[in-house]
Amino acid sequence: MYKNSIFTLLGLNLLISVGTCFGQSPSKHPSFNIITQTIASKKLNETRVINISLPDDYQTNSKEKYPVIYLLDGGIEEDFVHVAGLVRYNTQPWINRFPKSIVVGIENTNRRRDFSYPVPNLDFLARMGFKKEQYPLYGGSANFISFLEHELQPYINQQYRTTEGKTIIGESFAGLMATEILLKHRKLFDTYIIISPSLWWGNEGLIASAPKDLSIANDQEIKVYIGASNKEEDLIMYNDAVALSETLKKNGGSHMKVSFDYLPDEIHSTIIHQAVYNAFKLLYPHTAYQK
Repeated sequence: MYKNSIFTLLGLNLLISVGTCFGQSPSKHPSFNIITQTIASKKLNETRVINISLPDDYQTNSKEKYPVIYLLDGGIEEDFVHVAGLVRYNTQPWINRFPKSIVVGIENTNRRRDFSYPVPNLDFLARMGFKKEQYPLYGGSANFISFLEHELQPYINQQYRTTEGKTIIGESFAGLMATEILLKHRKLFDTYIIISPSLWWGNEGLIASAPKDLSIANDQEIKVYIGASNKEEDLIMYNDAVALSETLKKNGGSHMKVSFDYLPDEIHSTIIHQAVYNAFKLLYPHTAYQK
């Protein structure tokens, strides 16, 4: 059901390896270990690739448990390497912004299908400049969420030493997915990093239903970061991000902490790296030298 493979990234001085490396003696300069595996998902009816980055002391600190950061758009050629690098940087002992963490990246097969919820029609696409034929498959979010909850999270918890801490990171359509989980399945994660989310899907259906979804009692402490790119590029997406932030602050209750971040120097295609960096700073403001 689960298979490993080895990648080599030349010029980056990264060792990308499988679990067999765990028997090796630790080097003076710890390697950046990335495990790539395939999972045969019954919920999605297809095989999916996941990439896993373990903390540099995972091999030697055999009793330590770690929180898990789940990255949508988490392929090697997507956002996995640079986001895992941000996690590595922020958890170095001279930074120590948050605990060392396991990063799990989920590679895409059809993100528009997986990250969108069902809608009665696609008439709203014209408002955003898209054509209906660009979306031959859509509305599969329930299956993807079931994959996360019933297959991927249990597998990671069984195979690796994990704590209860779970973060999800999603940008654009993946931000739509992260928002749906926050509103309708929020106990799956305790930290949500939502960047330039495509909340226009279904004519802002998630925003419209948010007050009702948030009215369901919840005593879990939740942290939410929402990042928005330059509003002159896309005013609809900016306004949607603001509306989500305001709705969460108004209806999220005392257990939900919401941080909104406007990045005017970034556009939709460039925002994710800076936004993830900003999110870590806003959600975890203290470092080793900033108490």
